[in-house]
Amino acid sequence: MNNVTDKDSQAPDLKASVTSEPIAHTSEQDIRFMRMALRQAQIAFDMKEIPIGCVIVKDGVVIGKGYNQVEQLKDATAHAEIIAIGTAASTLDNWRLDGCTLYVTLEPCPMCAGAILNSRISRVVYGSPDSRFGGCGTTIDVITGNALKRVVEVTSGVLADECLGLLKGFFQQMRLEKGDSGNKGDR
Repeated sequence: MNNVTDKDSQAPDLKASVTSEPIAHTSEQDIRFMRMALRQAQIAFDMKEIPIGCVIVKDGVVIGKGYNQVEQLKDATAHAEIIAIGTAASTLDNWRLDGCTLYVTLEPCPMCAGAILNSRISRVVYGSPDSRFGGCGTTIDVITGNALKRVVEVTSGVLADECLGLLKGFFQQMRLEKGDSGNKGDR
């Protein structure tokens, strides 16, 4: 799962706050669905998109999937979460995703965190925190204490090393393709 590339030369700052320790309350189900999100991220990697993948689950069933398609669709809002929310809403024939859990490989950005609130998703499980754009508490907290008064449970760090590894592999490959060894002491 480490064959990724993207056209965005701005790699997210993923150095901070990733631990390899398992989260105490991570369930086998969380791991299973995060692996599905990682498969979506691999699709993005193979399409030269930043490898972020997402699945949305209701009552143990995947009702929405998505991966980053910003470059392919030439749409800045085509993040994995937004695509997955759209497919889940279509599956349910309802924009209200109450009782759903969103699994995503990288902490949602503020835009995606807002969409999570607006779509009424009940729980977010993410892999790697994002110290540059994280909207679930790492950089900014759009979810907790939100103006909509919605309660969203957030679980972080599920398969964080695998999620981060895919992202790092992607940006490393991208640098190699551009002829930049990346050995400038910045990491």
